[in-house]
Amino acid sequence: MERVTKETSVLVEVGLDGTGRVDVSTGVGFFDHMLAQLGKHGLFDLTVKTEGDLHIDAHHTIEDTALALGAAFREALGDKSGIRRFGSASCPLDESLAQVTVDLSGRPYLVHSEPEGMAPMIGPEYDTTMTRHILESLVAQAAICLHVHVPYGRNAHHIVEAQFKALARALREASELDPRASGVPSTKGVL
Repeated sequence: MERVTKETSVLVEVGLDGTGRVDVSTGVGFFDHMLAQLGKHGLFDLTVKTEGDLHIDAHHTIEDTALALGAAFREALGDKSGIRRFGSASCPLDESLAQVTVDLSGRPYLVHSEPEGMAPMIGPEYDTTMTRHILESLVAQAAICLHVHVPYGRNAHHIVEAQFKALARALREASELDPRASGVPSTKGVL
């Protein structure tokens, strides 16, 4: 999937049945770290190459990458025939816990909650309010229903990383083939 605007140039490749091979470069170190978690813990082969207007800030780079990632994920799912459709995971990271549930429903919807009072920045370039925006962008393009809840945590790095690890595990479960299923897992016949 490619996305090119006046602000960014993004290339994303996703292999759902991969081994967790990751090659990521967005110019935003912490975001690269989170995308690596997504690929590694989801066992997705993930390539992301983004060049953006980082001289302004990281917003456009992160947003456009998340939009392209969602679109690539949707395309990789095809007609969703034989997949499990639903997935959930809870992942701790030291004092933080993230709980994620996903439905590859074809309908975009996000519910997201994090502990209040989180530090506003992780490192010099990652605004912690971008986590929700990443998920909104991903959900919009992937056309999935996603619930992400972090009931507790203190360290912003841990809070965000736990979310990406749990998201990876939930997406992995939902996108796996179900050996007992055939066709599209919906009474509507389409997702």
